[in-house]
Amino acid sequence: MKFPKVYSLQEIAAIIDCEYVGDSNFAVCGMNEIHVVEAGDIVFVDHPKYYDKALNSAATIILINKKVDCPEGKALLLSDDPFRDFNKLTRHFKPFQSSSASISASAVIGQNTVIQPNAFVGNHVVIGKNCLIHSNVSIYDHTVIGDNVIIHAGTILGADAFYYKKREDGFDQLLSGGRVVIKDNVGIGALCTIDKGVTGDTTIGEGTKIDNQVHVGHDTVIGKKCLIASQTGIAGCVIIEDEVTIWGQVGTTSGITIGKKAVILGQTGVTKSVEGGKTYFGTPIEESREKLKQLANIKKIPEILIKLK
Repeated sequence: MKFPKVYSLQEIAAIIDCEYVGDSNFAVCGMNEIHVVEAGDIVFVDHPKYYDKALNSAATIILINKKVDCPEGKALLLSDDPFRDFNKLTRHFKPFQSSSASISASAVIGQNTVIQPNAFVGNHVVIGKNCLIHSNVSIYDHTVIGDNVIIHAGTILGADAFYYKKREDGFDQLLSGGRVVIKDNVGIGALCTIDKGVTGDTTIGEGTKIDNQVHVGHDTVIGKKCLIASQTGIAGCVIIEDEVTIWGQVGTTSGITIGKKAVILGQTGVTKSVEGGKTYFGTPIEESREKLKQLANIKKIPEILIKLK
């Protein structure tokens, strides 16, 4: 998430009321999660296991809960609770904005786009031309939709990421300041849910078609011309490359990559990254030919036991 202008380190420290290490005029351009950070970004870290990863990441401002040596060319924001202060920054730069109309006055809607009754289009949404938005679709703030997109009834674009920190009194949610971006010629079925990114974009690539009742988690990037069948659940921060086919009731873990032109057969649990151009099946996931051989051998066990007796 980029800020509307470049801020100084001192200005950011004042917003969250914390100490800092570095030049008071050090440039701060935005904030992001560690997998998408770049120079000028703030990244937060609150566990010793990840200190080195954050300090050595592309981020140049580290929001951290321990006094450490500041890497050359970077700056530190010292906080007793980086998770809380990261949320403070999200609230400051992307506060919730209520809407008093079904279609916000700040929404931009392209020529020949049809929006059916009872749909909701939030603040600063952009919808391209020749789209069809069916009834009871909810499109949250800042969502971007390309041309020739069809979205069926009951689908929700832009709900919060499922991202929590356990506290003594319950779970504390990491606020979502990202977006959903739907490219041209995408089709989305009924009752789908696509969560916005925590700080970046959840993206559905050009020409991809999604069946009914599919969930896409925060910051996931789906490539071009993918097919995703019903009741599939895709976790956060997944990369699905171009022309992947995912059949029904597939589930994935977070942070993995599914390679180009891979085929994931129904009811598979994608527990790890898999390379493209192959067909996969089962839980844990394996190439389908190998998995089916194993199942065939399992069926022979009673016969083998009889022979052993």
